[in-house]
Amino acid sequence: MKRLLFLCALFLGISFAQAQTPQFYYVEIKTNKGDALLKLYNETRKHRDNFVKLVREGYYDSLMFHRVINNFMIQGGDPDSRYAASRQKLGEGGPDYKIPAEIQPELIHKKGTIGAARDNNPAKESAASQFYLVQGRVFSQTALDSLEKFRLKGVKLTPLQRQTYSTIGGTPHLDGNYTVFGELLRGVDMVDKVAIVKTDSNDRPLDDVRFAMRVLNKREAQDLERELLGLPPKKGLFRKLFGSKGPYKLP
Repeated sequence: MKRLLFLCALFLGISFAQAQTPQFYYVEIKTNKGDALLKLYNETRKHRDNFVKLVREGYYDSLMFHRVINNFMIQGGDPDSRYAASRQKLGEGGPDYKIPAEIQPELIHKKGTIGAARDNNPAKESAASQFYLVQGRVFSQTALDSLEKFRLKGVKLTPLQRQTYSTIGGTPHLDGNYTVFGELLRGVDMVDKVAIVKTDSNDRPLDDVRFAMRVLNKREAQDLERELLGLPPKKGLFRKLFGSKGPYKLP
């Protein structure tokens, strides 16, 4: 009987240690200008899953931010940048498929968000690998009024947009035209540091700024989500022995 109870307790402990799938995917970005931590939105599942797949395959390792515009954004993800010659024009490379647009009104281009680059296709489908991290700037209410009148041709900003762009900042004119699929939880200052580097006439940094990425494993993601709630990481024998350090899959 004691043996049976022990086995039951062991089974329950293992099950508990393996349970509690994280709520989001998190991606660590490492650069020579600092590191950052990215949360991918579940509302943009196609972009989320495609990005995770590429990161896990090592697709982005040693690529560079090939297009950098201060007070706007930093763009990367062109595989041609891995072995690019100095001053080589970049921005056309990537897988031969596109991601259907997942543009949503509440997912806006605030500072620190990640968006999917694209060409001028009418369906606003995203490039498969190229992305940008938003820097932008903070706008006064008067500047937002002017933006509505001239650049947005009379389209009114929502209260969310006005509140966000007058406090956090960002690039409001991109809203509704590109898919935003995540945001930086840490390391927004990395974007600022990259954004101010000297560039050539094609907006490519004169000194290469390369990056590497990895998806946090299940245990790291669980601990991060507890930390964000103000809770300590879970400990204990069962978690130490059976808590997963491998990948996980979200629905």
